Amino acid sequence: MRPHAHVPLSAILLISGSVLCFTILDAIVKSLTQRYPVPLLVWARYAMQALIMAAWLLPQMGTALMRTRRLRLQLARGAILPLSSLCFFSALRYLPLAEATAINYTTPVLVMILAAVFLGERLTPPRIALVIAGIAGMLIIVRPGSEVFQGAALLGFAAAVFYGAYQILTRKLAREDPRVTLFYPAIVGTLMMSAVLPWFTVEFAMPWRDLALVAATGLLGTIGHFVFILAFQRAPASALTPFTYMQLVWATIIGWFVFDNFPDAWTLAGMAVIAGSGLLIALHERRRAKGNPQEPTAVD
Repeated sequence: MRPHAHVPLSAILLISGSVLCFTILDAIVKSLTQRYPVPLLVWARYAMQALIMAAWLLPQMGTALMRTRRLRLQLARGAILPLSSLCFFSALRYLPLAEATAINYTTPVLVMILAAVFLGERLTPPRIALVIAGIAGMLIIVRPGSEVFQGAALLGFAAAVFYGAYQILTRKLAREDPRVTLFYPAIVGTLMMSAVLPWFTVEFAMPWRDLALVAATGLLGTIGHFVFILAFQRAPASALTPFTYMQLVWATIIGWFVFDNFPDAWTLAGMAVIAGSGLLIALHERRRAKGNPQEPTAVD
């Protein structure tokens, strides 16, 4: 992934750091899911983000932090992201980190399909070919009949579907204040998971080490999203999207060193196909955007 001349090195470093934060968060969650219920971890993830953002932005913005002209869309988007996290964290409990991350990276393919259905964007022959390639990459990883092809893989795919819908709604909210758009999933996610948390009560004391790790998930998520925004302020989305695939590299390295799981040849091939289709989608959308600057990019 050689950077283009017009993409600042600072933006590339920021986007690489952002996906590293997300990968470390996922690794911590994978470890914690062996001891604690997933809804508790999702609640902690969004509650911590809501607290951090409130402490940081409320003194500056006051009630403007919740002010929006499209409340229904903000609430819907805010509800979809925690559902994606719930599915993905559940998948992490059973799948290796790299495989779960790769399945989640079918999102650009799903965004293209959802954009055609809900935004009326045209599925051109190149787009159709890339959609087929992305789905083929996922099937290479899960390999129907293999150990990976289980309910957890379907949960990983469901997480990608929810995240694709989240990105579509993000595009429809492009003119909203990004701080408001970032805060709504945190507060809505906290309220949603607070409602279901009593059904998953932890019956034992949590050690300080685990408390620190739970807090770290919220902190890493907040930092990751903030750095992500900073990166996209410095370069166009279509130019930066290829660098988000560094997350597959981080997931492979961390999964190997922390969990002693290195992807087999089939999984590496599937990851390559998914990454390749995603990169080609980004390049294709970039060329289309040059001819039609009003058309939104495929990622947020």
